[in-house]
Amino acid sequence: MKRCNFSLGAKGEAPAVAVRYHDTRWCKPEHRERELFAMLVLEGMQAGVNWNLILGKEENFRRAFDGFDPNVVALYGAEKVEALLEDKGIIRNRRKIEAAIANARAFLAVEKEFGSFDAFIWSFTDGKQVDHHLKDLRDMPAKDALSEEVSAALKRRGFKFVGPTIVYSYLQGIGVINDHWEECDFR
Repeated sequence: MKRCNFSLGAKGEAPAVAVRYHDTRWCKPEHRERELFAMLVLEGMQAGVNWNLILGKEENFRRAFDGFDPNVVALYGAEKVEALLEDKGIIRNRRKIEAAIANARAFLAVEKEFGSFDAFIWSFTDGKQVDHHLKDLRDMPAKDALSEEVSAALKRRGFKFVGPTIVYSYLQGIGVINDHWEECDFR
């Protein structure tokens, strides 16, 4: 089977968790609200660290953040923040944890305004997936006009850790953008 090689490890081998993510989730259209929020939190946590590290800790994040239920996360207070800072199974960065809480609140506000976060996030492409038909890893941008537009819209609504590069990765992660290589069997 042919796969994109974005997730190769230091020895040229892809960790199993990265292969599973690539084959089953990456660039696959996602419309479930909780998963859209989960990916937003995970992408924010990834800033400055390897995505494979985040994937390896994903179940710990799901446990620590109450299954990524934005209704629950939005109610976190100082005591919960301190507990999360002690949780060795996740990224213990105060700014990222506080951003996840702020993002839960902003996520719920977007749901209220648009009926769902799904309706909001997919509205930028009129509900259609953007397929770049990449032929080489070097063709994949770190950001583009779409991620700049979505980033600006999220920031205006109070979201944190949503710069254009993080948003580009987020849009790939939820399938708004398909950057699987043309030869990849998991397009």
